[in-house]
Amino acid sequence: MSTERDAGPRVTTPLALELLVHGVGGTTPQQMLGDPRTVRLAGDDTAGIHRRSCDADAEQHPGRQGDEPVQEAYCWSNLTSGNGSRALWLLLLPFMVTNLAHWMRPPSLRTRLARGYELVVRLLALTLTVLLVAAVCEVTLDIVGWQCAGRAACARDRSWLGFAAAGHHGWWSQPGRRLALAAAAPLTLIAVLWWLSHRTWYAYESQRPATRPGPPPPGTPPLALPGFWYGRRSVARLRTAHTAAGLLTVTTALCVPALSFDRAHGGVVLRAAGWALTAALVALAALATGVVCHADRAETGLDDTPDHRTTRLLLAGSTGTVAAAAVYGAWSRPGWASDGRLPSAQAFSAVTVCQGALVAALAACAVLLHRAPPPDFEDCGVALRGLAGPAVALLGCALGGVLTGGVAQRTADWLDGGRTPGEHGSPLVGPPAVLTWEASVIPAVLALLALGGAALAARLRRREHTLRHEVEQSYPHEEHHASRTRQIARAVARAGLTDSAPMLVAVVCAAAFALGGGAVAGAWAGGGTPVDVAADAPRVLRGPAGAAQSLGSWLVGAGVVALVALGRRAYRDPSARRTVGILWDVGTFWPRAAHPFAPPCYAERAVPDLSWRMASWTQATGGRIIISGHSQGSVLAAAAVWQLDPAVRGRVALLTYGCPLARLYGRWFPAHFGTARLRDLHDDMHIWSNLWRRTDPIGGPVGISSPDAPVDCGPLLDPAAYGRSLAHPLPEPILGHSDFQADPAFAEQRALLLARLPGPKGVPAQGSSGRSSG
Repeated sequence: MSTERDAGPRVTTPLALELLVHGVGGTTPQQMLGDPRTVRLAGDDTAGIHRRSCDADAEQHPGRQGDEPVQEAYCWSNLTSGNGSRALWLLLLPFMVTNLAHWMRPPSLRTRLARGYELVVRLLALTLTVLLVAAVCEVTLDIVGWQCAGRAACARDRSWLGFAAAGHHGWWSQPGRRLALAAAAPLTLIAVLWWLSHRTWYAYESQRPATRPGPPPPGTPPLALPGFWYGRRSVARLRTAHTAAGLLTVTTALCVPALSFDRAHGGVVLRAAGWALTAALVALAALATGVVCHADRAETGLDDTPDHRTTRLLLAGSTGTVAAAAVYGAWSRPGWASDGRLPSAQAFSAVTVCQGALVAALAACAVLLHRAPPPDFEDCGVALRGLAGPAVALLGCALGGVLTGGVAQRTADWLDGGRTPGEHGSPLVGPPAVLTWEASVIPAVLALLALGGAALAARLRRREHTLRHEVEQSYPHEEHHASRTRQIARAVARAGLTDSAPMLVAVVCAAAFALGGGAVAGAWAGGGTPVDVAADAPRVLRGPAGAAQSLGSWLVGAGVVALVALGRRAYRDPSARRTVGILWDVGTFWPRAAHPFAPPCYAERAVPDLSWRMASWTQATGGRIIISGHSQGSVLAAAAVWQLDPAVRGRVALLTYGCPLARLYGRWFPAHFGTARLRDLHDDMHIWSNLWRRTDPIGGPVGISSPDAPVDCGPLLDPAAYGRSLAHPLPEPILGHSDFQADPAFAEQRALLLARLPGPKGVPAQGSSGRSSG
């Protein structure tokens, strides 16, 4: 009888584990586990598995827990937060936004067209690197080194520039040598970007997922492929190509002015050296473009292929070329004086036109892909009818262009001592015309955003008014009050504004495209020479145009400062992190498939951590797991379950709450989180429950029906009580996206999931809590 009693609990009450994964903003293990005494079982300070101290040895005492699962907390918040200096990643926001466009590809069976879509995004990302480096070259080489240092009226007020001023007649006073010195700034930027990308690769991309025997079967969802979260080879190739592109941009800025002078006044040797550098520049640029074209991801396996000889040749050749260009430009050229702008100023118009053409090509690919969906595809509100990727890519380009134009114009205004560059009496010509026009359209974009915000506010008020009757019907046996009803209705209406994001993105993109085209047309109309937008405008519009030009440059400077300040506050203040964290965590969830200098992907560490933990624990104990994810944690949980072997997946249940899988990821990333993909995940594991509220602005239902048990549980009543009562003597708050575990439905659904999981040797547990009814 003693043997039977010892064996009985192992069959009817097998050891169970609840793996908690927090969401945006993060929380401490003590808060997740509800106990101040916790221990870390695995991991490090960046991401780790924690338990209550009393549960640290739960595997040695399986009967001690009774019907309750052992709770573990996976804390990953330090993967996306840390010290305040990491807020500087926000300055690379255009890179992150463009990288998102890669993952917004519509689902389709046209694999060649899909690869073409991804290729266009990678080329578009390359132009953003060129634009960033060219912007720094414009500020340091053109405005500071060429224009200000070349004019006594500007240099005499800048003591730090005196040694290189043209009037100083020193060794650095020649234009080519000033440019070579000023090139240290963009070269330092390139080195920092390369170092950041390489360092974060070791922290994220180098984490190897679990290997599986044999190739994946046909039709395997992308997130279930073994190499999806291992982008070592592609990121390395892209990093080399983008670094080379930045170096070649600096080479162009150094080589073109010197060659322009040598064509008219230089000797045969200098002209030959300049043309040789130009030929090497063109060849290396073509090679860098080719490397980007062949940097596609290999997701069907762990690709550890070492760097190809071509990439090493590209990096070495680009480094040597920029060094040769610095020497060539610094060669003594008596009689050379800096006048006007650098002759390479037209490059910004060319980059802007190139980006517009690539965005148009990307839109064409997206339309064709959206018209050829797979047979199981369900268009359940796909954002912008498949054009989300091109729209987001256009936003990335617009952000890059506006920041470039604004910073260049602000620098020129600062060096000009309050005058307008280009006007009579000003010592500076100013930045290229297209950058001035781009800075001048910022007030117009902000005005459009203000109009859009006003329209959303009016829509919110109308929606709030129509919801009041529904709110009162949800609490039928309560004495209703107008203020309380209005409060709840406003919360539901605000939560619904999230679904208006595609329309807002479409309006902003259309405005950005039109205003960007107008900036290029305005620059071309003036022959690229005028920098005073007010002077080029009609007489009636000269006043507003001048104000827009001045206001735009100031707004960009203030915007950069505000962006860094917001980022620092978000890293230090949990409440601010929750406000902006969802957009940041969505952007950094995806691997760096298009831009290697984008912020690193935290999921390449978190997903292998979770999948390794579930696989190793079930293999060691034979127990059952409920992986419980909130908000962004539910996305990580689903991605980790996808990575499990079928045998392990059969012992895992998924509990999600505040889940953005369908509402956010399914709409914007349909190829990876569309309805068909979520149904495949449910069919593979069968045991999934999702809790949601109407007051939640982020989460929602997943929209999957199941014949045996519904996946969606809700909408949960929020607030739990309308007014005061014996059970609720104090006013109940509107929880929205938080505190799902406080709802009684949470414990109920967790018990039901645990009961449906199979026990040892496939024997299902019985009863609502896993206890045998006999």
